[in-house]
Amino acid sequence: MTDPRVRRWSPVGAAIARLLAPHAEVVLHDAATDRVLAVWNPLSRRATGDPSMLGELKRLDPAGDDVYGPYEKLLSDGRRLSSVSAVLRDDDGEPSAVLCVNLDRTPLEQAAALLAAFAAPTAPRPEALFEQDWAERVHQIVGAYVREHGRPAERLTRDDRLALLAELDAAGVFAVRRAVPVVAGALKISRSTLYALLAEHRRSPRP
Repeated sequence: MTDPRVRRWSPVGAAIARLLAPHAEVVLHDAATDRVLAVWNPLSRRATGDPSMLGELKRLDPAGDDVYGPYEKLLSDGRRLSSVSAVLRDDDGEPSAVLCVNLDRTPLEQAAALLAAFAAPTAPRPEALFEQDWAERVHQIVGAYVREHGRPAERLTRDDRLALLAELDAAGVFAVRRAVPVVAGALKISRSTLYALLAEHRRSPRP
């Protein structure tokens, strides 16, 4: 025979699960036996009769409004859930069941990442507007190298810096009289170190 609490709350659980499908799990727990009474759209692979693990119910603030959350939970596959729990009381005011809604945040996180991507420039910049701005060119070359190799400028190796100087030299940056202090600042090295590396680069045989 179906538990009367399941009959009573089944329309609520089914309605929430249907509204948020397929991204939400709704679970009705037995507050007395700490067992699952019913599950709608199971995400956590729990079934009727499984342990509820609601030991924390006794520690809830009795002065609360019987609704707790949203709080975070994790599935075994790493997905994060936002969960809300509601204590359902009988006619005597005693906890009879607990209704939990577990919302998979993955679609929300994916949507947030998509929206964040729109904030970044997506079209190539008009080079004709910047070809005379050699300082901008320095930062562009160094910044692209840093992003590609995943290391900040101050952690670049000697070989990294030589490769960067070769690229900057090929771009004609060092033909500008004031280029050395700008390049040294971008690479986070002293001018004397830059001059030594530049001399080494120019002594090296070119392909």
